[in-house]
Amino acid sequence: MTRPVIPNLRTWPRNLSTSQGGGLSTSQGGGMSTSQYGGMSTSQYGGMSTSQYGGMSTSQYGGLSTSQYGGLSTLEGGGMSTSSSNVYRSNIPSWPVFLRELEARGYHAQARLIRQHLPEFLCPENFFR
Repeated sequence: MTRPVIPNLRTWPRNLSTSQGGGLSTSQGGGMSTSQYGGMSTSQYGGMSTSQYGGMSTSQYGGLSTSQYGGLSTLEGGGMSTSSSNVYRSNIPSWPVFLRELEARGYHAQARLIRQHLPEFLCPENFFR
């Protein structure tokens, strides 16, 4: 199985960069942007979208999927992988920031799901000390 090529899906290596396109950038396409395709967008492919490939989707390739290439997968290419090859790219900001935003917005079930897979040091209460 290979990762699909999805037209118009904008992603970046999930990081803590505030530069344009970075995981913490509020500019268009950034992890904290609410514009179309941004990490906090609810539009198709957005980080807060529950539609296929969206950051809140549990379907294959979604941000909350545990299947290969999913955001919660530990397999190579997955969002919880520690592999240095085939690095996961995402349409959501870094895990500590995304988790904090989900909880602040009342998405508690999704936050619990992420916490089940997230290493403790990446939980916001530990990461932002």
